[in-house]
Amino acid sequence: MTESIDNLFKSLTVAEKAKLSTGKDFWHLHGVERLGLPSIMVTDGPHGLRKQLGDSDHVGLSVSVPATCFPTASGLAATWNVDLIERVGVALARECLAQQVSVLLGPGANIKRHPLGGRNFEYFSEDPFLTGAMASAWIRGLQSQNVGASLKHYALNNHERGRMVVDVVVDERTLREIYLPGWEACMGDEQPWTVMCAYNKFRGTYISENEYLLKTILRDEWGFEGVVVTDWGANHKRVEGVKSGQSLEMPGTGDVNTGKILAALGDNSLSEGQLDESVRPVLNLIARSAGALDAEASVDLAANHDLARLAAEEACVLLKNDGGMLPLSTSQNVLVVGALAQRTRYQGSGSSLINPSHLEQPLDEIGALAGDRIQFAEGYRLSGQEDVELCDAAAAMAADAERIVVVIGLTPEYESEGFDRTHMRLPFNQLQLMAALEPYYDRTVVVLQNGAPVELPFKDSAAAILEAYLGGQAGASALARILYGRVNPSGKLAETMPLTCEDTPSNRWFPGHYRQSQYREGIWVGYRYFDTAERRVAFPFGHGLSYTSFELTDLSVNPNGVDGAVDVSLTVRNTGARAGAETIQVYVGQQNPSVPRPARELKAFRKVSLEPDESRRVSLALDRRAFAFWCVSENRWVVEADEFRIHIGVSVADIRLSQAFRMQSGRPVAEPNAALAAYFDPGSLPFDDAAFEGLLGHAIPEPLPVKPFQMNSTLRELRANWLGRLLHKQATRRIAKVFGGDSLDEAHVGMLNALVNEMPIRSLVMMSQGRVTEGAVHRLIHAMNHNWWRALVGGPVRSE
Repeated sequence: MTESIDNLFKSLTVAEKAKLSTGKDFWHLHGVERLGLPSIMVTDGPHGLRKQLGDSDHVGLSVSVPATCFPTASGLAATWNVDLIERVGVALARECLAQQVSVLLGPGANIKRHPLGGRNFEYFSEDPFLTGAMASAWIRGLQSQNVGASLKHYALNNHERGRMVVDVVVDERTLREIYLPGWEACMGDEQPWTVMCAYNKFRGTYISENEYLLKTILRDEWGFEGVVVTDWGANHKRVEGVKSGQSLEMPGTGDVNTGKILAALGDNSLSEGQLDESVRPVLNLIARSAGALDAEASVDLAANHDLARLAAEEACVLLKNDGGMLPLSTSQNVLVVGALAQRTRYQGSGSSLINPSHLEQPLDEIGALAGDRIQFAEGYRLSGQEDVELCDAAAAMAADAERIVVVIGLTPEYESEGFDRTHMRLPFNQLQLMAALEPYYDRTVVVLQNGAPVELPFKDSAAAILEAYLGGQAGASALARILYGRVNPSGKLAETMPLTCEDTPSNRWFPGHYRQSQYREGIWVGYRYFDTAERRVAFPFGHGLSYTSFELTDLSVNPNGVDGAVDVSLTVRNTGARAGAETIQVYVGQQNPSVPRPARELKAFRKVSLEPDESRRVSLALDRRAFAFWCVSENRWVVEADEFRIHIGVSVADIRLSQAFRMQSGRPVAEPNAALAAYFDPGSLPFDDAAFEGLLGHAIPEPLPVKPFQMNSTLRELRANWLGRLLHKQATRRIAKVFGGDSLDEAHVGMLNALVNEMPIRSLVMMSQGRVTEGAVHRLIHAMNHNWWRALVGGPVRSE
């Protein structure tokens, strides 16, 4: 294979190499017909195949081939089941092959820094270890069928506001310990065929041309060999991207950037060797994935629907179950309340929107199990419009019901790609409904359909709460089977559910200045903060109840003498009357660290299924990295010779077993760094300018000013000018047409508006496939800056 690739590469002309480095259109790569290299197709994921129909530049939001819609990543991560996630990857690959798709754009491995992140439903966890395990399994399953993954969005894409221009300010240790390990975990045996770089900047440089992230870390340190592809429209300076390790610009921009590459070769500002290094992975990708074009794979969509149901079942997290309220009995008269029971929220909104091959509804599936014992009340409108009559009618019916199942959650207007949530509250009319049902809370089961945490003012009063996440096309039958005990819930939270937004450590700085996001909280993300600072939460990371009970005993912690590695083993027994599954979670804490470290960090886990009274010995291995922190002064991972404690729990807050041991092979514990004093005690969030500068090791950079306007000014910023407002209006019309025109669902109008607002003016060249020239854009910018002479004669403007 290598020899044949070498021969193909030697046969390419310089012009062909330049062309291979950019897309052919929105979804296809260029091929080289004379060498038998086909044009391959990539398409959106990650929780299903979103292959577009019609024109190649048509993004659409609903016009795509029917495909299996699996639970979104927030739900898949709650399964804590790597074998199941791998099976989902295999199923996705088979559907790709049947549609001649070579690369599926997923999974998403960004960290959930804050619960209001608009795309949190598409990411796995707040924890990098769990994120890496889930993403690796997804990639392993997909690529086992010879379909490529595109691990995204590398890196630091943790909010939507200003995502195309924002500069992320984060210290090196936090970068290495929180925001990069999930990616690094996928670079071993999995080796995703592509990595998609994010829109944002890091240290003042767009990631599409950030040599430190793309070359120094990704390629040189981690050994990534595949294609670095831009997120759609993330290209900034194409030649600099080539030099910095970016291989492929998507979508295509006609001959605009191909011409720039050839011109740079001509004036020796780019060498052919640099181009070769950048574009060779693209040739490898085409060659290895061309088989998808004639695989003629068959797909059993019914079997995939069943797999989607299994994934949704394991994604359900039983948060609360006072008095054994669940499971329900088919002999009980049950009132189902909520418009979401009839029109379920089963996936997120944005580029991952799937056209499901079959879609279930909760009311239908509950009725299929319980028959005429079920009554229904709408309770609220999905539009969010207040309706007192609906609310009162539901409360009246609840008075006569033995059990009440209320289905509530977030609608697409609340969480979507393109914009962040503005608060953690449920829709107002749903909260009105819950208030009306308060007299019956002792027999009420609350079912949540949401992609990220919400405030739960009824948490202490409602008898049972079941987090169903966005469960995919088979989420309704999964929910019914959980409610009626046909399946024992086994999901665990992959994120902390805080009481309010204000409790979140990053809240004061989220998302931050439009052009600069400061990660002042450092490593204190999610449970690392809440657990260490001993702050109350609604439900802790790793939490999830069962209809049975489990006992953990006989912990053994044994350093095995292999470079600081430790073997952990324990016995798990099902002490209840039902078969079920428990997830054993292994956390590590250092006693006297020289740098701020969390009290507990997840370093291993195992999901174990047991019959009643069955027990099993479970062994888990911790390598040296499980005890290490990133030493900034030495630029490497360091383990200190100190006492460590191994905590075994069923959540970070429910530790059942614990044992200390001394690490003998580490370096001596250093004196604590006085500059980091504020970060040793994060409870009061004392991260002022001085503290953050101490963490960064330098002064906090100033964010870019809005004016004068430049090539990366967004249409939101340009609306301050009359010409900018006109551009905004025209871009809105154009993008609306691309996304479906008059067929665009009202629920996605907010996403469309956000996409227009966040678009840099340079994207006009990409949107028009080069028909709008860069020269014309430069003239427009000069005009908006009132530089009329330059607007007349032309000339470049700055691009920061």
